[in-house]
Amino acid sequence: MREKWLRMEEAMEREVKGRKAGVLFSAALCALCLLLSLPFVSWIRLVNISALFSRMGITREMAAELYQSYGIFNLLSFVEKGKQGALGLYAMICLLLLLAVWYFQLSYLWRVLRNKKHKNGNLGLYVCGRAATVLAILLAAASQGFVFFANATYGMKGFLASPVIYLVAALSALAYGMIKRMEKRERLLYHEHGLLKELRKNWVLFLMLVPTFVYFLINSYLPMVGVYYAFTNFNFRDGLWASPFVGFKNFEFLFKGDLVRLIRNTVLYNVAFILLGNLTQIFFAILVSQVLGKWFKKITQTLMFMPYFVSYVLLKVLVYNMFEYDYGVINSLITAWGGTKIDFYNTPAYWPMLIILFNLWKGVGYGMVVYLASIMGIDGELYEAARVDGANVFQQIRYITMPLLKPTFIILLLYSLGGIMRGQFELFYQMVGTNGILYRVTDIIDTYVYRITMTQPLSIGLGTAAGLYQSVFGLVVVVATNWLIKRKNEQYALF
Repeated sequence: MREKWLRMEEAMEREVKGRKAGVLFSAALCALCLLLSLPFVSWIRLVNISALFSRMGITREMAAELYQSYGIFNLLSFVEKGKQGALGLYAMICLLLLLAVWYFQLSYLWRVLRNKKHKNGNLGLYVCGRAATVLAILLAAASQGFVFFANATYGMKGFLASPVIYLVAALSALAYGMIKRMEKRERLLYHEHGLLKELRKNWVLFLMLVPTFVYFLINSYLPMVGVYYAFTNFNFRDGLWASPFVGFKNFEFLFKGDLVRLIRNTVLYNVAFILLGNLTQIFFAILVSQVLGKWFKKITQTLMFMPYFVSYVLLKVLVYNMFEYDYGVINSLITAWGGTKIDFYNTPAYWPMLIILFNLWKGVGYGMVVYLASIMGIDGELYEAARVDGANVFQQIRYITMPLLKPTFIILLLYSLGGIMRGQFELFYQMVGTNGILYRVTDIIDTYVYRITMTQPLSIGLGTAAGLYQSVFGLVVVVATNWLIKRKNEQYALF
C-alpha cells in the first residue's frame, strides 16, 4: 500500500508542460466542480409536489412560477416566489458559499494557467486550491443540510438532494487529498510548517488570542446575521427567520432617490474629509513636533484636541448662531460694517465649504495624535546626521519626516476608504437639519435613508439594505486600492 502511495506521489510530481501533473489534475477536478455548480445544473429537486405545495400554502398561481428542481444559484427564487421566508436564511448561506467557491476555484484555475513562480514555490497556489476544495465540500454538506432542514420544517419528504451534490463532494475531496500531498512535499522543501505545528509550538500565544477572538465573534461577526433583514419584509409576528423574503426589493428605494446625486455627494465629501483631513493633520503634527517649549507644546496640543469633544448638538448651536440671517454673528458684523446680509440657510453654495471646514475643525486635533506619535518614533540620529550634513529644518522635514510618515498615511487612508460611502450623519444632520433647499449639495446616503425610514413604519429592511450597500461598496474600494498599492510597493499594502 505504501508503495502505491509513493508511486502516486511520484506521478503527481511529474512535470507536464512546465506544471506538476497533480496540479493539472486537481485543477481539472475543480473545473469540473465549477461546471457542476452552474445555475442550469439541478442540485435540489422537489418531490411529492402536490402535498408539499399544499403544506406550504402555495396557490396554483404561485405554483405556475415555480420549477421542479433548483440549483444553489436560483434557490432563493423559490423562497421569494413561493413566499417561504423560513428557508430564506439557509438558502442565502448556501448562495454565499457558492459565490466563495466560484471565487477560489476561478482563482486556482487562473494561477495554474499563469504558472507564475514565487519565492516559496507553489505554497500559495496550494493554499488557494485547498480553500476552493474545502468550500466546495462545505457547499455540498450545506446543500444536503438544506434538504434535511426543509423536510423537517414542513414535516414531510418534499425535497430531495441531487446526485450532483455527492459527486461534487467526492471530486472536491479527491482534489483536496492530491493538493495536500503535494503541499506536504513543498513545505519540507522550503522548510515551511503548517498551522497545526504552529499551534503546538506557540499554543500559549494562541491561547492569549482567545478572548479577542470571542470578543469579535460576539460583537462583530454574529451580528452580521442581521444582514438578512435587507432581504425580508420584516414583521414581528414571523420574526427574522420566517418573514417574507423579498429579494432586492428593499434596495429599490436607493435607486428611486436620485442615487447618482447621493453617491456623488457622499463620495466627494468623504474624499475631501480624507485628503484635507490627513494633510492638515500631518501639517499640524509636524508643526507641533518642531515646537521646543515643553509647556507651549502641551497647551497647543490640548487646545487643538478640545474641539473633538464638542458634541454635534453643540456644533449645531454654534453654527446656527454664527450664520443665522437676522441675529447671527456673521450677519451682525456685516451689517455693522455697512454690508448686505447673506442668507446662508437659503444659499446652497456656501455649505460644502462650511461642512468641510467644521469637520476639519473637529477632527484635526484627534487625527494629529497618530501622526505625532509616528514622528516621535523616528530615530533622532537621522535628524542629527542630516544637521551635520547641513540640512535645514525644511529639508529634514522633506527628506526624513515626510517619507517615514508615508506608511502611516497609507494605512490610515485604507482604513478611511472603507467608510467612503458612509457619511458623517451627525455632522450633516445637525448642521443642515431638514432644510430641503440645501439637499442638492448636502444630502448624503445616510441623511436620505434617515428621512425615508422615519416616514415608513417598521422599515428595518430599508435601513439594513442601505448599510449593506455602503459596506459592499467600501469593501470593493478598499480591496481595489490595496491592490493598486500592493502593485506599486508591497510593503505598504494592508493585506
